[in-house]
Amino acid sequence: SCNIRGGASESVEVPMWPRFDHLDKRLIRISLPVIANFAINPLIGAVDLFWVNRMANPLAVAGQAAANQVFMSAFWITSFLPSVTATLISKENASGNKEGVRNAINQALFVGMSISLISSVLMFFNPDKVLSSVLAADAPAMEFARPYLLIRSFAFLPSLISLVGFSAFRGILETDTPVKVSLFANIFNAILDPILIFSFAMGVPGAALATLAAEVISAITYLVLLRKKSMINFRGIFRLPKWARIKPLLKGGAALQLRNVAMNLTFLAVARATQKLDQTGVSAAAHAMTIQTFQIGGIVLLALSTIAQTIIPNDLVERYDDDEKRMVGGKLVAKGTVNRLMSWGFLLGTGLGALQLLLLPLLHKSNPLKEVQEAARLPSILASVYQVVNGLVFIGEGVMVGCGNFLQLSISTIIATIGCLWALKVFPPVYGLTGVWMSFGVFNTLRLLGVWYHQAYHGPLANRNLVKSKAN
Repeated sequence: SCNIRGGASESVEVPMWPRFDHLDKRLIRISLPVIANFAINPLIGAVDLFWVNRMANPLAVAGQAAANQVFMSAFWITSFLPSVTATLISKENASGNKEGVRNAINQALFVGMSISLISSVLMFFNPDKVLSSVLAADAPAMEFARPYLLIRSFAFLPSLISLVGFSAFRGILETDTPVKVSLFANIFNAILDPILIFSFAMGVPGAALATLAAEVISAITYLVLLRKKSMINFRGIFRLPKWARIKPLLKGGAALQLRNVAMNLTFLAVARATQKLDQTGVSAAAHAMTIQTFQIGGIVLLALSTIAQTIIPNDLVERYDDDEKRMVGGKLVAKGTVNRLMSWGFLLGTGLGALQLLLLPLLHKSNPLKEVQEAARLPSILASVYQVVNGLVFIGEGVMVGCGNFLQLSISTIIATIGCLWALKVFPPVYGLTGVWMSFGVFNTLRLLGVWYHQAYHGPLANRNLVKSKAN
């Protein structure tokens, strides 16, 4: 438990474990819309995978999965700004600074749009070179991967606009709006998938076109909503920001860039190791199925991670609350919130992992090929067990972002990536696809050690640092 001072003399004991008190109700109220929003994306991804699987061609699934992984990795490498943006917006919003909120969003859009346009051009004109990170030049799946990636290359700009929009609403703790936007946009994807893949006989490129359409719709919707709430102005977006204003954004973004590079180096190495297991596409298709299982089970935990990124900086700001007629916020309040979030992460990770294990037979039926189902069986079990670790890792890393400890988070991730790359050389040659997922286990275990070090020793909310802060 954590002893929290709520005002000039008020002291409140905040237990670590959930008990559905005021703090739990607050976390649940903010988290549920974010969980729903995160649920939509992997579910839509599952819809894409379902329809591509209906082509009954493992190479089509392998090609689509490889190209999608390459695009997502390239996108996340260049989209390091939104995490910093949400933290900055949360601080400005807690202080009541509307102009600061608007400037943070405008600057994130300016920098992000510039980077995304360059990324789109590079990917469109160099698809084979980009795909070579996961596929050999003569890989049979390349036939399906290349056209898919060419179409998805146009999605950098709308995807980043949507991500900044999501971060903006998350930063002001208005978490229900992104759910509505995501649902609205992705309904189009679900409708267009079977039409473009089969009715128009476009195959895998049809899946890419359906996804691109949903991303464009989402971006336009976010821009309209942000303008309507006066959270952006279009002149501000296209005006070169002053260095003093953009410095915190770039400083935090540069540190997080290291993390994103390390994370996606891991995912690309995993994808390449999977593609090299066989040339039939069976292992790659089984891996794609396991990833879907992993993502569907982890959406709640990932949502809580993003909540930590915005609630913690909000709680760190000590201020007078007009409704409660007292001072709120501060390091001790944030510490109590962190402890509660971590306990929720452990409990939910354990529960979600158990639920995934029960649902595995149903999830495996999404692919009609028996050899794919069998290849995915043991990796899917490992993916379910890992949710326990994920619950602690995702929330703990969200706390690091919320505290502004971007560089420590990056160093922790780099160490975890080095461990995973070593494991990928050792385990897959012996255990096949199961060895790939054993390497994932190494990756997340090392990340968990980084979370423990931050909360026990290095972070501003570590007990020893709270004592030092109080003494000063």
